[in-house]
Amino acid sequence: AAMAATTATTGRSRGAPAGERPGTRETPVVVMGVASRRWVLVAWSAVAGMPGDSGTVPRHTARCPGKGPTCRWAIGAAIGSATVARTDQPPSADGPITVIAGGVGAARMLAALLEVVPAPQVTAVANVGDDLVLHGLHISPDLDTVTYTLAGQINPETGWGLAGETWQAMETLGRYGGVDWFNLGDRDLGTHLYRTHRLHQGASLTEVTAEIVAAWDLGIRLLPVTDDHLRTMVTLAEGPDAGREVTFQEYFVQRRHSVAVSGVRFDGAEAATPGPDVLAAIDGAARVVIAPSNPVVSIDPVLAVPGVRTHLEAARERTVAVSPIVAGAALKGPADRLLRELGHEATVVGIARWYAPIAATLVIDEADAHLAPAVAAEGIEPVVTRTIMKEPGVAASLARVVLA
Repeated sequence: AAMAATTATTGRSRGAPAGERPGTRETPVVVMGVASRRWVLVAWSAVAGMPGDSGTVPRHTARCPGKGPTCRWAIGAAIGSATVARTDQPPSADGPITVIAGGVGAARMLAALLEVVPAPQVTAVANVGDDLVLHGLHISPDLDTVTYTLAGQINPETGWGLAGETWQAMETLGRYGGVDWFNLGDRDLGTHLYRTHRLHQGASLTEVTAEIVAAWDLGIRLLPVTDDHLRTMVTLAEGPDAGREVTFQEYFVQRRHSVAVSGVRFDGAEAATPGPDVLAAIDGAARVVIAPSNPVVSIDPVLAVPGVRTHLEAARERTVAVSPIVAGAALKGPADRLLRELGHEATVVGIARWYAPIAATLVIDEADAHLAPAVAAEGIEPVVTRTIMKEPGVAASLARVVLA
């Protein structure tokens, strides 16, 4: 290993001493290069705090070169106040990129990728286990969340549906005593009306989704994982309905995912077939990305369709997963609670265990840097970087890490 000491002027310091002006601090950094077939640049700050993504120093990520003692030593040695490796380089995945997608987390990951690669390079294979038929309309929440987000039209107040919504249809429905626990905005209803009409005409869900994506001029391919019936079913574990099986939306929306669960299954999965181009999108991808979606109810329904998991296993060395768990908690939704309730560990180590058979690399947040050796012990390479895509620049930086 070669070692060199250097200093960096930060654009933003974390934990700077009182009275010190952010952005002027000299931060000593130790950099080590570990010789292997896969180069690695790992570093740790010699003082508390590391530069932010908007600073004059590029964001960095720690990457483990392989398995075994050398890998564990490199990661362990790198963990000081932060672990770092260059992420300002152009993406190395020059070919097609396929994203295994759920809802909100996948939409944000896809938006991040489109900051650094052209839209036609990206395909999303999306969960349809959340789909439901309500008021006679076929509703595909995850497909729509991805579409509206990439179109820049997602409702910022709700995180779903379209911006600038009105709710007159729901108000009228409520007046009549109709089913109104699943809100559909007036603009959003147009999407469901169109989808249902086309399905009744004989078009497949894949064909209709392509038409909707084209209408929003998104440029990407958005593929439902299957055109067949697939529904996520949740068994409740407490209260008067303990032992009862309900649809995902009844659990998630009607009960506001506040009830413990004892089981999840995917109705129709055994008989379903992958949608057109789904398996080819996985096989032909230069990089497969598992988005930071809920692994239990967003990613697993995709994997439950026969053939998808097998093809992902074959693509394992090209597959990178992004953890939806940060510091033991989900950023949005019940992923952490579902993992615990179903007997799994709600940490990045649990996520590593979940994805190790189908992904060679797991991207985890800096908050979980201390767990990198435990992640590596599960047989998946940990990459540490900022993963919470709220501040400017973080999303593009994360995308570059995922594609590196």
